Amino acid sequence: MERHSIFDIQRLGIIMSPDPSRPEEAEGVLNPAAARGPDGQLYLFPRVVGPGNYSRIGIARVLFDANGDPVGVERLGYALEPTEAYELRPEQGTGGCEDPRVTFVAALRRYVMAYAAWGPSGPRLALAVSKDCLSWERLGLVRYEHEPELLVDFNDYDNKDGAFSPEVVIRPDGTACFGFIHRPMYTAREHAPPRIEKPLPSIWVSFCDAGKAMRDVSALTRVHGHRLGIDPAHPWEHLRIGLGTPPIRTHLGMMVIYHGVSGELTKSSEGGNVVNYSAGVVFFETGSDGGIHYRSDVPIMIPETAEETSGVVNNVVFPTGLDDRGNGVIDIYYGMADLHIGAARMRLPDELPPLAMEAAEKVGIAQP
Repeated sequence: MERHSIFDIQRLGIIMSPDPSRPEEAEGVLNPAAARGPDGQLYLFPRVVGPGNYSRIGIARVLFDANGDPVGVERLGYALEPTEAYELRPEQGTGGCEDPRVTFVAALRRYVMAYAAWGPSGPRLALAVSKDCLSWERLGLVRYEHEPELLVDFNDYDNKDGAFSPEVVIRPDGTACFGFIHRPMYTAREHAPPRIEKPLPSIWVSFCDAGKAMRDVSALTRVHGHRLGIDPAHPWEHLRIGLGTPPIRTHLGMMVIYHGVSGELTKSSEGGNVVNYSAGVVFFETGSDGGIHYRSDVPIMIPETAEETSGVVNNVVFPTGLDDRGNGVIDIYYGMADLHIGAARMRLPDELPPLAMEAAEKVGIAQP
């Protein structure tokens, strides 16, 4: 599979692996959120999977060598363990707090974590907030305001990939909002919202009223104005796409790394994985509430190393956390085959090539 040429990606190696002395890590550590705390330390929030697919969200401080490269972690405990009804599956004797993404929202002076709560209805997005990255307060499940023109209720959809924007955006009607990026799961036309060209899991954007959230942070759980962001458009994402990392401000605009899935949604006769999870990048226009400035047509990362091609789920690179190192250098933290956590260093180009008009029409986000 071809990789992108204008983005310089350097793998830094495995940062975290399951500790064999910890039964709660028996089935993998993966898909971490990342955030710099008020103390300047970098914290990861990995999904930690124990027997029976019981998932917790850990807290780990990243350790760096003398060159400033991440080389390991110090485990500090857990941010969230399944305790709420929407995180537990009593009939199966398991539960899940999974795949977190953390955004520092300066206007709220809080870190906002969106995570997959795997309860009796399936995976649903839930929120928690923190002021120090160490103690977290649950806000509950995200509730999607019903909009009759969509003819569907997003509260009924499985959804595992979500994150808030770090900045306030101004909607065309002048409303100040926080953007919420997410991925409702639909795979058949009869279940998809109307006027969807491809009934495949795609990235959507919804909004939360910023004024309400600044008065009461629990208002973050109520979002509205749902509209399609981007849908699968390239061969390496022909099965589905989903959010990878939270948005981050760069000199090229607001950047999101997302994942695309290709292959076949079946298992081979030997039980092996026959899909590939790769990573691409999209840049939103500066000062816009959603227009696309650039989207990669080929991946910036594909499964290549032994740890990425063989694991609990083979052939997976799954970026979920970013650390801005300055001067256009960004470290990416990602899941490796659903078993380990790796780090890679991305160097952004000075400028991006223009997005062709045909592509812009295909991936641009229509105004409501």
